[in-house]
Amino acid sequence: MTDRTTELSLADAVEHIIVATNNHIILAMPLGLGKANQLVNALYQRALKDSTIQLEILTALSLTRPRGSSDLEQRFLTPFVERVYGDYAELDYLAAARRNNLPANITVHEFFVEPASELNHPYVQQHYISSNYTHVARDLNARGVNVIAQMVAQRIENGVSQLSLSCNPEVTLDLMPLLLDRRKQGETIIAVAQIHNELPFMGSDAMVQEGMFDVVIADESCHTRLYSTPNMPVGMVEHFIGMHAASLVKDGGTLQIGIGALGDAVTGALLLRQEDNTSYRQLLADIYEQFPPASICAQIGDDNIFEKGLYGCSEMFTYGLFELFRRGVIKRQVNYRGQNICLHGGFFLGPTALYDGLHQLDDEVRNLLCMTNISYVNHLHGDELEKRRHRVNARFVNTAFTMTLLGAGVADQLEDGRILSGVGGQYNFVAQAHELAGARSILLLRACRERGGECLSNIVWSYGHATIPRHLRDIVITEYGVADLRGKSDSEVIKALLNITDSRFQQELLATAVRHLKIDPNYEIPSVYCNNTPQRLQGIYQQWRKQGFFPEFPLGTDFNITEQALLKALAWLKSKSEPRFMLELARKALVDDDAAEHFHQHLLRMDLAAPKTLKQRLYRQLVLAALQETRA
Repeated sequence: MTDRTTELSLADAVEHIIVATNNHIILAMPLGLGKANQLVNALYQRALKDSTIQLEILTALSLTRPRGSSDLEQRFLTPFVERVYGDYAELDYLAAARRNNLPANITVHEFFVEPASELNHPYVQQHYISSNYTHVARDLNARGVNVIAQMVAQRIENGVSQLSLSCNPEVTLDLMPLLLDRRKQGETIIAVAQIHNELPFMGSDAMVQEGMFDVVIADESCHTRLYSTPNMPVGMVEHFIGMHAASLVKDGGTLQIGIGALGDAVTGALLLRQEDNTSYRQLLADIYEQFPPASICAQIGDDNIFEKGLYGCSEMFTYGLFELFRRGVIKRQVNYRGQNICLHGGFFLGPTALYDGLHQLDDEVRNLLCMTNISYVNHLHGDELEKRRHRVNARFVNTAFTMTLLGAGVADQLEDGRILSGVGGQYNFVAQAHELAGARSILLLRACRERGGECLSNIVWSYGHATIPRHLRDIVITEYGVADLRGKSDSEVIKALLNITDSRFQQELLATAVRHLKIDPNYEIPSVYCNNTPQRLQGIYQQWRKQGFFPEFPLGTDFNITEQALLKALAWLKSKSEPRFMLELARKALVDDDAAEHFHQHLLRMDLAAPKTLKQRLYRQLVLAALQETRA
């Protein structure tokens, strides 16, 4: 942002910022991976020791190593975390915020948090800022940001140092012009880059223009392990949802998907469709024989290989999208400012395999991937005609944890007001789907969930909060099928959602709709949709699993074989966490004399092969019971 950039050590950069801002720092940092962790930690420690320094931190998705919520989880996670996260620099302010003991001179606000991680932390709940991703730069600027800092990549070309915003250009590129305007009016603005030598160098819009940063930190202490998000298991439910979603993606179209098991399931199904189309189509036919598809599947769907390929347009450039690019599904190029581009992304975060994969691409191929500002990716304003030409037959695929029977989606907040994660860009993409010709918004939803040994429906009559209002309803997918809600009357929406509801809850929901005058009292759910049960899914699932399909980790994993089995067992155990059920499980395992020998490696991994206390013996029995239950 000036004609002169100064390279400083970490300590000197901290001193420079404190002096230049006259002890009043309003610091903006990117979401996720791109934070300047060492810099913010150093500023935090200075403010902790000196109460005259006012430090306000504005950011999102502050990342920390996984920590178990129980002794059993900690036994599993500790060796894994040491192996995968190494010397990752934890964020000091996050731990203090969770303990609710930040001093009065330090404030932290986030507009997105790690899903379900902050539900019981009062400080984080009270200081959360609800903002659409495309409005974040505006809102940060309005709060008076005077320091912006982020991690950057570096390369040397012909003896000249070049920097890249790499994983996080999305808000920075939108915020910088606003800060520059304030600087022209006489305000102090400092832009700081912290170099990390393992961060992939991304070109195009992510290239740092000369003078963008006032201070560049090149300090050996900053090259600690990059944060990664290991791929998690994809189970039966997720695989069926992924198959349904993949069938709606048209060759030659546009794709956005998110992170997590559901995103990986969609990716896995798309790769199967591309790489073994015969098996994909047979599998889809087997599913449709048991769970007849909605008419929308034939109207907008496609089950052929991707000859033209897809163009990616996604706020988050996930490892799934990278694999679709690497394996020839995302290959449709669009003309963007004189460049050929296959994917526009706002930020990336993923497993180590994503960062390694980006490093391994040659420059020409990597330049087909354009990391850019969020205002370009997430809405149509600005360059609208160009975006409409690019984003043909778009499928914007996101997730929800609850749907109301009238079509509202819930993804970011519980009805008691506690924030679960954040709205991020989900609303942007849903709204965009209603504005683009041929585009559809697709919300993925597990039909039900287990809590304390009890099964509950995720399709409910009403909920005290909505992320996506029902007037923006579109396509909803559960493991039982596809519901097309766009333009439908209330009774038609109810009928469509009942068709993809778990059958254990259909009649109660129907009765509620009747009671509230929203559906004819004589209406009956068609019999073909009245056997939506996990048992019916299992028949198809096991048949294809035996043939090598429906892998637990369609995109690979950082977990070894023993850990994969334990991960599944512990997740099952957590869903059955009611005390009386735990005791029943422990008794069940006691009578199985062969279990300990069969699962000896698993017990060793959990440090339970030779339990010394009553508590450890109970843990051993619980783990054995869970391993036996989930062995298939």
